[in-house]
Amino acid sequence: MGGRVIRLIGAALVFSVALPAATYYVTITGLAGEPDYEQRFSMWARDIDKILKSANTEAKIETLYSPTRDSVRMVLGKIAKEAGPQDAFVLMLIGHGTFDGADYKVNLPGPDITAIELAGLLDRIPVKRQLVVNMTSASGGSIEVLRKPDRVIVSATKSGTEKNATVFARYWVEALRDSAADTDKNGSISALEAFRYADQKTVQFYQSQKRLATEHAVIEDTGKGEGVREPSPENGQGLQASAFPVLRLEAAVAAFSDPEKRKLLAKKEDLEQKIDHLKYQKAAMPLDEYKSQLGVLLLELAKTQEELEK
Repeated sequence: MGGRVIRLIGAALVFSVALPAATYYVTITGLAGEPDYEQRFSMWARDIDKILKSANTEAKIETLYSPTRDSVRMVLGKIAKEAGPQDAFVLMLIGHGTFDGADYKVNLPGPDITAIELAGLLDRIPVKRQLVVNMTSASGGSIEVLRKPDRVIVSATKSGTEKNATVFARYWVEALRDSAADTDKNGSISALEAFRYADQKTVQFYQSQKRLATEHAVIEDTGKGEGVREPSPENGQGLQASAFPVLRLEAAVAAFSDPEKRKLLAKKEDLEQKIDHLKYQKAAMPLDEYKSQLGVLLLELAKTQEELEK
């Protein structure tokens, strides 16, 4: 009897100290190049940070605003030492990317970081479940290097030749706080659900602006294929992404359930669309007029964001 009690106490102690699986989130904004991109890149990253913190009190969340390559190495290296196989890892990249036909790079202050180096850093993180959401221009050029079994890759562009600034990040953020993205109504947003929501919204954006789409989001989660626009059982893509929860939805939605917050979100979306439309017209406008109109819109956008963050 005494031996059995000791064994039970020992098992209870082991259970009590076992750590639950954690999710590590890293969001990185790259070098913006222009004030309007700097404002919007940092704004989207702040939105993601706020949403994640409201919905994941136990999550490990790092948000890096225009970090150097060494800073990225340090943060990912720290996670590689802390995380275990049972944990999950999410990397989100916002900004400008480049692809020269061979190498993809994220534009950072100082030396850029390549997809090859990122892949090496991610390979050292021992977690089995990984998600990389690359929302930069030319992000499709990173897929071949980053893909790996048990790693879901979402890319804002289908190839490295789609080099224009993307709007996919805006709608990825929206997917994380909109209950409509939870299509199976299980209370969480999966990587596949967020991808489909953001992709659909991006397509609608170009249609509403009557512009030729310069970005086509894709997903790859088999570790051996190319990114696809429409994952399905037929092409074998989407299974892992559908089982990868990006966040639990209830708390995130509650943070934006106030009617006044919803009005501000609608205003923010309208302002961003006006900025994108203005940038499209830049070549046909006097530079002073362009700068004047852009300044007014950016100021109003900053005020709206400030109200949202109160």
